[in-house]
Amino acid sequence: MHRLKLSKRDDAPLTILCIGAHSDDIEIGCGATVLRLLHEHPAAQCHWIVLSASGSEERAEEARSSARAFLGSHAASIEVKSFRDAYFPFHGEELKNDFEEFKRRLQPDIVLTHYKGDLHQDHKIVADLTWNTYRNHMILEYEIPKYDGGLGSPNFFVPVDESLVEAKIERLMTHFGSQRSRQWFTPETFRGLMRIRGLECNSPSGFAEAYYCRKCII
Repeated sequence: MHRLKLSKRDDAPLTILCIGAHSDDIEIGCGATVLRLLHEHPAAQCHWIVLSASGSEERAEEARSSARAFLGSHAASIEVKSFRDAYFPFHGEELKNDFEEFKRRLQPDIVLTHYKGDLHQDHKIVADLTWNTYRNHMILEYEIPKYDGGLGSPNFFVPVDESLVEAKIERLMTHFGSQRSRQWFTPETFRGLMRIRGLECNSPSGFAEAYYCRKCII
């Protein structure tokens, strides 16, 4: 297994775009990776887009407060949209228009988004639109554990220290009070998946987040 180091050809700060269908998806899918990238690239800037907050101001504020906690001074922009949860395929034209607007003003170095093979209909269409929009970018597709299943065999791994694992979980449990009553929304769920992915990539810490990378140019 080869290890790749992220670098830029110029002196501009690293820019990251995180796209999530729902208000906790980014944090669950790539929260520890974002924390690692921001630590390793002190000048990095991150754009954070949440497309649905379930029509609830509570969920919208959870999304904003969590994004602020993860990004701190690295937050270039935080956007929370109001598309209806579970109805994304029926709002295709509106979603496509938003993605075209993202493309006009955001040209990131890395895009973190949903997995194209995800069984949740909202997640899948977000992955498709990301690829339609950012055709010449580094796109990493994260995974979300859920009742539907659908976890597969990712091919791109980001080892993370245990301190980042705990930081990710602490922020999830702190900022998403509306989700703590759900039986799957537990530290064990999030830590367990990162532990399995750490095993698969022989992570020194034992933990990693995993992605599907469909195209990579070296």
